[in-house]
Amino acid sequence: MKERHVPINKGNYSMDTPEREASFNESLAHGWAEGYAEYRGDWVKHARSQTVSDYPLLVDLELASVCNLRCPMCYTISAEFRKHVNAKIMDFGMFKRVIDEIGGKVPALRLSLRGEATVHPQFVAAIRYAKDHGIKEVSTLTHGGRLTLDFFKEIQQAGIDWITISVDGLKETYERIRKPLKFDDLLARLKAIRDYKAERSLRKPVIKVQGIWPAIQDHPQGYYDTFAPLSDLVAFNPLIDYLGNDTDIEYLKDFTCPQQYQRLVIGADGLVMKCSNDEENREVIGDARTQTVHEIWHGEKMKAVREMHLQPRGFMNSPVCRRCYLPRKTQDDLGQVDDRTFIVRNYTRRNQLIGK
Repeated sequence: MKERHVPINKGNYSMDTPEREASFNESLAHGWAEGYAEYRGDWVKHARSQTVSDYPLLVDLELASVCNLRCPMCYTISAEFRKHVNAKIMDFGMFKRVIDEIGGKVPALRLSLRGEATVHPQFVAAIRYAKDHGIKEVSTLTHGGRLTLDFFKEIQQAGIDWITISVDGLKETYERIRKPLKFDDLLARLKAIRDYKAERSLRKPVIKVQGIWPAIQDHPQGYYDTFAPLSDLVAFNPLIDYLGNDTDIEYLKDFTCPQQYQRLVIGADGLVMKCSNDEENREVIGDARTQTVHEIWHGEKMKAVREMHLQPRGFMNSPVCRRCYLPRKTQDDLGQVDDRTFIVRNYTRRNQLIGK
């Protein structure tokens, strides 16, 4: 069989030390080390061998497809997104039905996708319900605007394992992108959370800070020096074509998508997307309001997606895949922090201006 290019975890990269990366993973594994190792191993093996497990390894349950910010690089502000997506918060009854099915069968749950999950009025209850029903790793991505110490205490006590905070740049750059959030307020919140965790010797939740590379590239040392003491890991994302503007795209040879062997993505309205990069619900493969996760994961529509990707350049048959960052070629640029040089895998022929 011809060797295929199956990128694993493409698009998010650490700028941290190997020691801190190891500590981050050890903390995530705390309390279920053997199961965590199996889960992370299967994340790679299933994608590369095209193995379909009984249940996905991760379920994305989008608690909210709405957000209270309007960041310039975000697709949720586009007319196309508003045209195709029923932006709302997830019905909690449906959330519980999904968890009732996957608890003890799916190791990881992500409570975010396109919007800001913390705007859901039952965000804390969702974490607690998932943990009480056997989900080993519950994570979320947030802009951090609601992450006061009191709110952090609630979600920590509910059992959240991993919080990723999007922090695009320093000071004025951050405030321009994440308006109306204030940089000093964010720092104060992160310091309070760090101190609270340290006082109680808490390993979880791990705190990961990440930003888009163009907002960091002029001051990577300052960015790292600011956030490493306040977090468990510092990372970055190369700027992707969030707004769907690119036309001159270079693709990888023999690309096969990993996601159909790793995760299932359920939107706030219950519609199930074929992957986490179908931001506009263009290729819906199921409906969690009327179907089980098992039915959708093994259904004919998901099978067709997998079969398409196994064909030579099969991804080109899908409008969603053609504009996705996963099959895109990258170029290796360099960044440096302290005495460490790291690779920045920017997408070729990709405008590096935020909002373009």
